[in-house]
Amino acid sequence: MPNRPPSVHNHQGKKNVQLNGRFLRVPRIQRYFCTFKPRHVPTEEPATLPMSVKEPKKLYHYQESAIEKLMDRMRKFPEHYNLLFQLPTGGGKTVIFSELTRRFIEETGKKVLILTHRIELCGQTSRMLSEIGVPNKIINSKVKELEEDHDHVCFVAMVETLNNRLNDERIEFENLGLVIIDEAHYNSFRKLFGYFDEQIILGVTATPLSSNIKLPLKDNYNEVIVGESISALVEQGFLAEAITYSYDVNLRSLKVGISGDYTVSSSERLYGNYLMQEKLLYAYEEKAKGTKTLIFNNGINTSKQVQAMFLEEGYECMHLDNTHSEKEREEILTWFEKKPDAILSSVSILTTGFDSPSVETIILNRATKSLTLYHQMIGRGSRVLPNKKKFNVIDLGNNARRFGLWDTHINWAEIFKAPNAYIEGLYSDEEIEEEFVYEYDDELLKRLEGGPSVDFDVAEVYMEVTRNGDRPKLVIDRSIAHHVSIIRYLCEDFWDASDFVKTIEGDINFRVRQYAKCIAKTTENYKNWLQEDYTRKLMSALRQAYADDE
Repeated sequence: MPNRPPSVHNHQGKKNVQLNGRFLRVPRIQRYFCTFKPRHVPTEEPATLPMSVKEPKKLYHYQESAIEKLMDRMRKFPEHYNLLFQLPTGGGKTVIFSELTRRFIEETGKKVLILTHRIELCGQTSRMLSEIGVPNKIINSKVKELEEDHDHVCFVAMVETLNNRLNDERIEFENLGLVIIDEAHYNSFRKLFGYFDEQIILGVTATPLSSNIKLPLKDNYNEVIVGESISALVEQGFLAEAITYSYDVNLRSLKVGISGDYTVSSSERLYGNYLMQEKLLYAYEEKAKGTKTLIFNNGINTSKQVQAMFLEEGYECMHLDNTHSEKEREEILTWFEKKPDAILSSVSILTTGFDSPSVETIILNRATKSLTLYHQMIGRGSRVLPNKKKFNVIDLGNNARRFGLWDTHINWAEIFKAPNAYIEGLYSDEEIEEEFVYEYDDELLKRLEGGPSVDFDVAEVYMEVTRNGDRPKLVIDRSIAHHVSIIRYLCEDFWDASDFVKTIEGDINFRVRQYAKCIAKTTENYKNWLQEDYTRKLMSALRQAYADDE
């Protein structure tokens, strides 16, 4: 079994802790080597850059090192070779492959095609290429074919548009030597591989793990080149440091769909309920109030509910999803950029192609089983500014427990070779929830000063009870008596006590789970029954206790 991150204890909903841990390492896989015999390609007219080339963009040392590594591999395998490059979000992947494009054209005289999965990324890439003196043409929905006498040396296209043009045989690329795929972990690019079997294909991604576990990247790429790590970029000041706060969430109601991730419908049922909205608001007000905040949800309805909740509480908040028009999107993002304490609730539309360095807080108001999505969401807050060296991550989906902290070491080379081993080594939701530890919030602890202790170790009491030869149910009786002593100290009458029981529901839940584990009865039906029975007995004991006082 692969090594897992150490347990991280925190409260059931009310109080947060800063996480520290290690990322799991998958087992070392025996490496293999492949060789490919270059095919003969007829000589074409060489591509050349204009004489008036702009000054090359100033590169950081790790960017220059990455370009040299990639160029060396492409010199060694000049044809029919698929190469994957990994670099964290915010590390400047666009800068790297744009400069690599310039050097490749100058060195080989061949043309370059860059593919993206979103039209916004086409524009960003085209502008970067132009900045460093690489003339380029965007192939969008308006471009039906290329002029016969065109002199373009670089093309930028969205995958769906280009696929349609290639299927219609409307476009042909002459003297094409390199195809660059941005966000290469998306499987939509696979449909184009057959059109470029003579070229070098360079995939670029922050997470070389396929969005579909059944379609691993190693099936389409010969090797992966790993760039600078997140922790190294943070240490050198190129990325902001993520301070992560985790709030325990019971995910048992979530369903996993055919994609391998939690379904939108089950996520909306969980995150749309009142208790989860209260937890979100509490977390924001405790750790992020007054900061520019970006919230990720799994579902449009949840995102709209989040917006409504914040507006009702008097905060300025807007919602954005992929149904908004381009004009609406632009207006919302402009508002978000200008307002210092803006709250923007969204779905997956902002995980790629969105750059707002001023973001101070990322809230994961969702759970995911996708490491790629986890890194993409957090990466939206990782840009540095002169007055921003750190940012907050508020996790409301047990994601940090599942994947480890954002900046912990990941052996991407091993994951690329053995993605299934990595996935199988992750904690399940059940295993994560077994490690939850309930803690009373600071306000409640202050009220209890001079009163009964809140400490009650179910496992320790169970061992004591069994050593004495008593029945295990005595553990529950003693736990209920302990809760009665706490509640009577804080509440004047039974009616106040009844309301307070809801406050400590997390503690009741935690004790029930621990007891069920001790007696080796861990079925969900049993734990649900036990919790209901515990609450009934607690209410009965409170009613009797307050009656005796009269």
